[in-house]
Amino acid sequence: MIAGIGVDLVDIPRFERSLSRTPRLLERLFAPSERLLASRSLAARYAAKEALIKALGGSEGVHWTEIEVAPEASGRPWFTLTGSTAAVVAERGIDTIHLSLTHDANLAVAYVVAETAGSAQTPGGTR
Repeated sequence: MIAGIGVDLVDIPRFERSLSRTPRLLERLFAPSERLLASRSLAARYAAKEALIKALGGSEGVHWTEIEVAPEASGRPWFTLTGSTAAVVAERGIDTIHLSLTHDANLAVAYVVAETAGSAQTPGGTR
């Protein structure tokens, strides 16, 4: 069952300006393996992390650097979650997270669907 859906849109030039003004954002928002990527790819990963937080219903217990977006061998983007973020996802009964990313022109978009094996979970309990 679907436990949550999240979507996020990032204006790439605005994101690049934010990174230029505040270089420490790279360390605060991205895992070490992500920090070397082009700004377009970073913007898409930022959107993915925001979309995941929306799909989870909030950011309590979630840490940006514990969410890594990397491609599978096929090129499909995938989340690797660690630490308290992985624990939050497990506590909510989420066993599958689908991620779709795109960037074109000046926009990056991410769409996330979180699923549970059982009935859909809501922040207050089961529906």
